[in-house]
Amino acid sequence: MTVYLVLNQQKAEARQVAEQAARILERQGAQIVWPDPDPERDDAALAAADAVLTIGGDGTILHTARRTRLHGTPILGINLGRVGFLATCEIEEMPAKLTRLARGDFRLDRRTLLRAACGGWQQTALNDVVLYKGWRMKTIEFAVWCDGTLVNRYRGDGVIVATPTGSTAYSLSAGGPILDARIAGMVVTPICAHSLQSPPMVFSAERRLTIRVGEYTGSDAVCVSADGADEHVLSPGAQVEVNLADSYLDLISFNLADQFMAIDKKLKGR
Repeated sequence: MTVYLVLNQQKAEARQVAEQAARILERQGAQIVWPDPDPERDDAALAAADAVLTIGGDGTILHTARRTRLHGTPILGINLGRVGFLATCEIEEMPAKLTRLARGDFRLDRRTLLRAACGGWQQTALNDVVLYKGWRMKTIEFAVWCDGTLVNRYRGDGVIVATPTGSTAYSLSAGGPILDARIAGMVVTPICAHSLQSPPMVFSAERRLTIRVGEYTGSDAVCVSADGADEHVLSPGAQVEVNLADSYLDLISFNLADQFMAIDKKLKGR
């Protein structure tokens, strides 16, 4: 078992935790690969790894997923963040879970990805694709089309299209439902909709969504981003096409109910 380590350098304790994790894995016969400053050697090391271990939070996994999905390498996250729905290994769980990782005693939790495109901009997202405005003084109209049929119009601050994995992230904060991560589908949640009747909507895996931006004026533009990165400015009337991607991301799991255990512990505070 070869394990490639990714550290969030902004976390003060990340290096210490990573070294502790490396010792546990090496005692079980695993080979540890640290990031290489040379980009070509580093990409080759990542491609050759059997698993990736991230030290940080969910944001570290989202960042790492942009690289690993090209190689299909599964990820396990050690949580140094505040919540951690994707980084499901807590520090106190490292001895047990990393021992199982080194022995190959784990399962792969396959997560769907979103594909979003607008003109020459195209990105893939594990959590969500978000259309949002920067100017807070005025609302913007967003029209949602499904397979060419208009299904809703929202006037507000934006629209979130989330995967089941991302349903516990920004979409949840905006009032969206929590979806079982094993469902293949998408949830559309308006952001601060100026309406009493603007419920989130759940769409099946086969659907193709189009989010159209209404007319607007002002110095702050409307933008679209994938997993909070790769921001792209949208002009009035622009359309963003969103559907499930053909690729997946595998997260390393040790329990069939990891998602719901995280919800029970980290959202409900139990």
